[in-house]
Amino acid sequence: MPRSVLDEAHIHPAIREKVATSQQVIVAEVQAAIAKNAVVVVGMGMNPFPKKAKRALEAAGVQYEYLEYGNYFNNWRERNALKLWTGWPTLPMVFVKGTLVGGATDLGKLIEKGELKAMLA
Repeated sequence: MPRSVLDEAHIHPAIREKVATSQQVIVAEVQAAIAKNAVVVVGMGMNPFPKKAKRALEAAGVQYEYLEYGNYFNNWRERNALKLWTGWPTLPMVFVKGTLVGGATDLGKLIEKGELKAMLA
């Protein structure tokens, strides 16, 4: 099912650049990490789920790159840009070979089923 995204034709021309460039530095940083690393975890401080994802990867012997953006008290605008870009509503965001696989629980299921190793093969 395709994700609903406001068509550019329905954004006034005077604000299109602002919409297109808002908080894109963080998106570019994550895209660069995804291009360089087989596994990337995007998280935030004070949230136990990024830690859960990192522990699961470490237990499975999988190397990963971890990017942390603020905590519950700051950097929410930057994190919102990532949520808008991916459509994923929570952190962590786990990417495997450029594909968003979900969060910590989703990653755990992939590891449990052996799918993560197959994706990395």
